[in-house]
Amino acid sequence: MRADRLLSILLLLQSRGKISSSELAQRLEVSERTIFRDMEALGTAGIPVLAERGREGGWRLAEGYRTSLTGMNPGEIAALLLPADPAILQALDIEEEFSSAARKLQAAAMRQPSALTGFLSERVHIDGAGWHPSGEVYPCLNALQQAVWEERQVHITYVRGEDTAKRTISPLGLVAKRGVWYVAADTEGGLRTYRVSRITGVEITGKPVVRPADFNLAEYWEASTAAFKSALPRYPASLLVKDSTMKELERERYVRILHQEPAADPGWIITETEFHTLESACKIILSLSPGIQVTAPEDLTSAVTSALRGALALYEFL
Repeated sequence: MRADRLLSILLLLQSRGKISSSELAQRLEVSERTIFRDMEALGTAGIPVLAERGREGGWRLAEGYRTSLTGMNPGEIAALLLPADPAILQALDIEEEFSSAARKLQAAAMRQPSALTGFLSERVHIDGAGWHPSGEVYPCLNALQQAVWEERQVHITYVRGEDTAKRTISPLGLVAKRGVWYVAADTEGGLRTYRVSRITGVEITGKPVVRPADFNLAEYWEASTAAFKSALPRYPASLLVKDSTMKELERERYVRILHQEPAADPGWIITETEFHTLESACKIILSLSPGIQVTAPEDLTSAVTSALRGALALYEFL
């Protein structure tokens, strides 16, 4: 949208001081002729945009001029740039900020520029298109969000199993995956990820967070997720799967399809599959019966048949 581009130009002029038409055109992926038309539109709207000619020339704002970016505060900007999923807004307790930001944008007839989106994407990352309520509670999520926004270190109380620990962390960003919230943080031992539902206490300190210069929240999350998955146990199995069941098997989070090919019997597929454990493989296969059959290994075949016999025995007396 043109309104997005005009506001992006204003933000670039404010942050850079002066910028050429060619650089603006390259960054915004438009022609220089479009940039000239945009500058005319800004001037018509009362924005004091000045042109300096020559090799070192470019566009700049008049001395002392700064736009208020529609008068939004940081909370409203953050709320607006997050996915407008009611569950996410409710989890972060920013529903009011979202509504307020939307009203201001409607009045101003423009949206926030991509530069501000970049600021937020370094602090909140939503992994996955859908939002699946997890049932977990997050009494400390708002305090962590405040610490991330204000870039302040925090003392946390973290519970894992039966152990409780006190730690001081520098929160760098929040991540939501399938309805579960995590906080990525810098610690004395390096970068760490904490499950927010396991944090039972947060105390925001006056010490500032020094963000690593090369830290990117989305890239960190992808790398840490890959490392976590690679460390999980692996349990290979050979299966016969009905065509109609194959998509359900592929949707399972803890299943990896290594190879598949049509079986001799029409409507069936031979697959080489990787589960995490014998127990999880048995549970998933039983949930997809009768559309799936184990051909190897023998211990998995035995576990599945034993479970099926046990289930059948429950109904013998009915």
